Amino acid sequence: MSAFVEALRLIDLPEGTAKRVEIDGEPIAVVHTQGRVFAVDDTCTHAEVSLAEGEIDGCTLECWLHGSRFDLRTGRPSGPPATRPIAVHPVEVTGTGDDAVIRIALT
Repeated sequence: MSAFVEALRLIDLPEGTAKRVEIDGEPIAVVHTQGRVFAVDDTCTHAEVSLAEGEIDGCTLECWLHGSRFDLRTGRPSGPPATRPIAVHPVEVTGTGDDAVIRIALT
């Protein structure tokens, strides 16, 4: 596993939103939902499009193109058309208030 790398500030990722970031050249979707921050590979395993542009429903991220849904905790798809999981990456939030920073480690 890689070391944790600063990805973005928590203030720039409001609750219920997702953003695409790059870490070491890898596209990562960072999602803030249900009071937690998740980081997963940003590419849908079915259609190779950005998942950060999809819909968030609890701890599920839905691909905007064909509706594949992925569990943000495990990366597993919940049904077709995707059949392969996405990678889930460790996240830590350091600092408090407006100074809180989201850090991600690639797995």
